[in-house]
Amino acid sequence: MTAAGPATGDATRAGSGPIGAGRAFAWLLVVTGALGLTASVVLTIDKIRLLQDPSYVPNCNINPIISCGSVMGSDQAEAFGFPNSLIGLAGFAVVITVGAGLLAGARYRRWFWLGLQAGTVFGVGFATWLMTQTLYRIGALCPYCMLVWAAVIPLFWYTTLQNLRNGVIPVSARLRPAVREAARYHWLVPVLWYAVIVLLILNRFWYYWRTLI
Repeated sequence: MTAAGPATGDATRAGSGPIGAGRAFAWLLVVTGALGLTASVVLTIDKIRLLQDPSYVPNCNINPIISCGSVMGSDQAEAFGFPNSLIGLAGFAVVITVGAGLLAGARYRRWFWLGLQAGTVFGVGFATWLMTQTLYRIGALCPYCMLVWAAVIPLFWYTTLQNLRNGVIPVSARLRPAVREAARYHWLVPVLWYAVIVLLILNRFWYYWRTLI
């Protein structure tokens, strides 16, 4: 992997034709999409079983804190009137398809990249909202939900870098050095993001974690 990581593109500027992407970024789409889709499938199946049998206990109900059932039974699990996992089924399937297309040599127009950007912004924003609800309202953690969080963070970050570097998102001359540095140290933002989430989880449920020490 180069210094620019998965965000490496082909330097084609927006407006000059279809824009491609490096193989590292394409694989990132495929892998994160597959992780998110897997989690969404499991959550959807468990939700169906829970609707069929209210006494059903998901296999990820491990303890009072790590409990998928508590999260699935909440109002937040159906933020738009239907299970959130259905959004994941559609969204992550699209991500995998885009990544597979890039691996096959596809190049997409600027409007397409902007659409992908909008999707990742929605995804990371929705995941962040669900994370806060899980931590401070529901008071339980769902491992498969956390897998979705883990997938959307790099998906959003590297899509943003890809679009900034290729001119899909216009950048002024003054900000281009900042974009180059962000691409050079591309790993820093996801690592810090994950670290913050871990610290929030440790802090929120410390009263329970300390009983296990």
